[in-house]
Amino acid sequence: MIHLNTKELAKPFIKWVGGKGQLLQQLENQLPSDLYNEDFTYVEPFVGGGAMLFFILQHFVNIKRVVINDINRNLTEAYRVIKQKPEGLVYRLKHIEQQYLNITTEDERKNFYLEMRRRFNEEVLSSLDKSAILIFLNRTCFNGLYRENTKGKFNVPFGRYANPTICNEEVIYADSELLNRFDVQILNEDFKDTAKAINKTGLTFFYFDPPYRPLSATSSFNRYVKDDFNDDCQRDLADFCRMLDRKGNVCWMLSNSDCSAKNPLDTFFEDIYEGFDIQRVYASRMVNANASKRGKLTELLIRNYTSKPQKEIIENHYKLAL
Repeated sequence: MIHLNTKELAKPFIKWVGGKGQLLQQLENQLPSDLYNEDFTYVEPFVGGGAMLFFILQHFVNIKRVVINDINRNLTEAYRVIKQKPEGLVYRLKHIEQQYLNITTEDERKNFYLEMRRRFNEEVLSSLDKSAILIFLNRTCFNGLYRENTKGKFNVPFGRYANPTICNEEVIYADSELLNRFDVQILNEDFKDTAKAINKTGLTFFYFDPPYRPLSATSSFNRYVKDDFNDDCQRDLADFCRMLDRKGNVCWMLSNSDCSAKNPLDTFFEDIYEGFDIQRVYASRMVNANASKRGKLTELLIRNYTSKPQKEIIENHYKLAL
C-alpha cells in the first residue's frame, strides 16, 4: 500500500445525495464542546457517503471507538472492501476506467453503462466486483444518484460526462488507512441497532443524516433502497433520539430538510423534536432535473445539547492533533 497524507486526501469515495461535504464547517461549529476535551465513541447510523465520518476521523485523535451503519447493503459492503481490500478494488477500477475511457462515442458508452448496471442488478458477484461496479455506476450515472426501484434494483439512468474519474486511487487508500487506524465497525442493520454501540461509562456522540423528508411531492430522494423512509420512519427516529437523550451520556446531532421554510404551516420536525435545539444552516441543492430549482436552501440541524466549541478551542485542538 502506498503512504499518503490522509488529512488532505481522505474524503467520500462515492457521491451521495445530501452529502455533507459543503456543510462541514457549519457542522463543526455545532459539535459538542465535550468532544474536544474527553475521549468518546462516534456512531453514524446513516453513513451515506461518509463526509462527516472522514472529517471526524481526520480531526479527532481522542476517539476510542467508531461504528457506522447504513441500510444499503451495497454501500456498507463497499466500505468493507475499501477497509480490507483496497488494492484489489483499485486494480478492478483501473481496468473498468481504461475500458470506459477508450470508448469514443456516447452511445457506446451508454451501452457499456447499461451492461454494467445489468450485471450489478442481476449477476452474483464477488464483493470486490460488486463494489467496483457500484463506484463505476456512481461516477457515470445521472447526477451521481443512488436509487432503487420497488424490486431493489438500481435504476439510475446514464449520465453524460466527458472524462469522469472512475478510479481515485489516492482517496481509496487514504480512506482505507483511516478506516483501519480506528478499526471502524461497519454495520448493515436498522438504525436502532446502533444503540448497542453506546459507551456505558464515557461519552458517545451520534450524528444522524437520514434520508431527508421531501419538500414537495416531486422532490423526493428518500428511496436509497427499495423501501421509502417515510414519515413513520422519521417519527421512529425522533423516538430513538429521545431514548438516547435519556441515557445522559449521549450527545446527538441530526440533519434534515427544512419543510417549514417552504410551507410555514408544515411544522413536522418542530413537533416531533419539540424541546430540542433546532437551528437552520444553508446548503446548496444540486440534485434537480430542473436547473432553475437548484441553489441555496436551508436545512435543519437538531441537537440534544446547546454547548458548542469556541473558535479558539477548535484551533488549539487541531494544533495538538497535528
